[in-house]
Amino acid sequence: MTNEQISPTQYSVVIHKNVMVTARDGVELGTDVYRPALPVDGGQGSVGLTQEGLTAVEGQFPVILERTPYDKTGLGLRRKGHYYARRGYVVVIQDVRGRFTSEGEWYAFGDEGPDGYDTCAWIVEQPWSNGKIATTGCSYAGCTQSALASLNPPGLAGMFVEEGPWNYHTASMRHNGACEMRFMIYAFRMATTSKEALSDPRLRQSLDSAFANVAQWVENAPLKKGVSPLAELPSYEQWHLDVLTHGDLDEYWERPGYGPELFYDEHADVPTVYFGGWYDSYARSTCTNYVELSERKDSPQTLIMGPFTHGTGSAEVSHAGDVDFGRDAAIYDMNELRLHWFDHWLKGEDTGAAHTKPVQIFVMGGGSGTRNSDGRLDHGGRWRAEDEWPLARTQWTHFYLHGDGGLSADTPSPTKQAKQSSFTFDPADPVPTIGGNLSAGDPVLVAGAYDQRGDERFFGYSGSLPLAARPDVLVFQTPPLEEDIEVTGPLTVKLWIASTAVDTDFTVKLLDVHPPNGDYPQGFAMNITDSIQRARYRNSREQAEMLEPGTPTPLTIEMYPTSNVFAAGHRIRLDISSSNFPRFDVNPNTGEPLGRHTRLEEAHNTVYHEPGRPSRIVLPVIPKDCDTA
Repeated sequence: MTNEQISPTQYSVVIHKNVMVTARDGVELGTDVYRPALPVDGGQGSVGLTQEGLTAVEGQFPVILERTPYDKTGLGLRRKGHYYARRGYVVVIQDVRGRFTSEGEWYAFGDEGPDGYDTCAWIVEQPWSNGKIATTGCSYAGCTQSALASLNPPGLAGMFVEEGPWNYHTASMRHNGACEMRFMIYAFRMATTSKEALSDPRLRQSLDSAFANVAQWVENAPLKKGVSPLAELPSYEQWHLDVLTHGDLDEYWERPGYGPELFYDEHADVPTVYFGGWYDSYARSTCTNYVELSERKDSPQTLIMGPFTHGTGSAEVSHAGDVDFGRDAAIYDMNELRLHWFDHWLKGEDTGAAHTKPVQIFVMGGGSGTRNSDGRLDHGGRWRAEDEWPLARTQWTHFYLHGDGGLSADTPSPTKQAKQSSFTFDPADPVPTIGGNLSAGDPVLVAGAYDQRGDERFFGYSGSLPLAARPDVLVFQTPPLEEDIEVTGPLTVKLWIASTAVDTDFTVKLLDVHPPNGDYPQGFAMNITDSIQRARYRNSREQAEMLEPGTPTPLTIEMYPTSNVFAAGHRIRLDISSSNFPRFDVNPNTGEPLGRHTRLEEAHNTVYHEPGRPSRIVLPVIPKDCDTA
């Protein structure tokens, strides 16, 4: 694609600030409208361009809508407004309910469906709108897109969803029964920019102090109602407590703002890009939405997955954590990428967007394994176009756990090897989180790929020993590989487990173990993807079912998807434990109500690896002779 294929700069910009859009319940939503204007300034323009002497162009234009809780006047959003308005779009950027200039009470993610619908209904009635709306935005603004699309509003013609949800109960807020602690941190962070804090210096100071000490609040989780400064913002506090305690997939989760899964049948049938990253907290959601909606809808759906972490700007760099994937990994200009898509589906222009394959993935791996000039491990990789997800040529290959710590395609045999591996899980001493699929966790959680050994960057870690040295981490790995193995697709771990507790967790982590070299004399155990399963939800998302202590029980753990080449000489490794904190909340092992436990108990947990109870990971292996350029 070249710049000549997309809309050129044609206009200056006039901004109508703080236009109030009335929601169905009378709440006024603060909205900025960026309109194409004349005369053209002749240059590249700027965010601070004066409006004196400019006149909004008469006529109707396609509209780009973004709804955000992060302040519609932020620099990045203002740049986005100018970029697209200068190229022949009206851009509507709105503060969500209860944030900044919008009225009402903010209950995170809760009201985004109806408010988004009402905003679309308002847009199509405006004289500057041609009736076609495309939504855009990342993270929370990915949620606001899926939320309004779940109600099929008037005018919606397309979406560019970056890192948005699928079902917040099952992946991202909660995760296979566990609670993602990043959203406790998120509640504290968002409180510092609440309307109440911005208008009350005393409250702002209190909330700033609480967020500065958020690591201590995390360490003392679960949060108790009325104890923290969040109590002065009841809707912020209650939202976190609700997410923490609603473990069942019940009516609480049946709202469009909590992800489109329960609304797929009603969801708008419009062309959509689902954009995400292998180290993003929404990787599973992004891929799942693409799969489910491409099967249900007639309009084209597109999946783009790169080696990115979470957030605006993460796709424009080539690294995630301590690992770099090469200069081709980064997307040079996200605004330009979106413009190719908007121009085609909203203006009918031939930008090439309709001629690409529906799946664009970055296959990680193939680098030198040495340290680059920025001090990161050179892991390498390349972009590849595909016709579907998961790939049709996938060979679903079972790699079995063995009593000697091995991991291989050979099934367990009745030998003298141990038939089971056990460890003690002490919830007072959880395994610390080192990287992974994270977001909204600063300054406690750090996203991306890291050598799985401790240093001062990681919460709760003292010393520099590898995580594998802990007695509560089981390690199963292949011998050094004789040839490259590409693993691309969703991953599943099937365990046979037992516990002395009535409820406990099992965590899994897939690693690419680089061999030692001069830069990494002890090698580099690179995390690829991970997951957790709370045992009480092993059979159902809707209803908890306690374990029978000591009884062997099958347990399936859905992992986040990935695409990685495990190079010859590397090892494929699976680590198993019962905690990954503070990525996930710690299970007290008592079976008490979630988020309201009164005590902690040690659990003695067992993983079986014998012929009748074969624990394994199912890897989506892509055969080399079918590789697509």
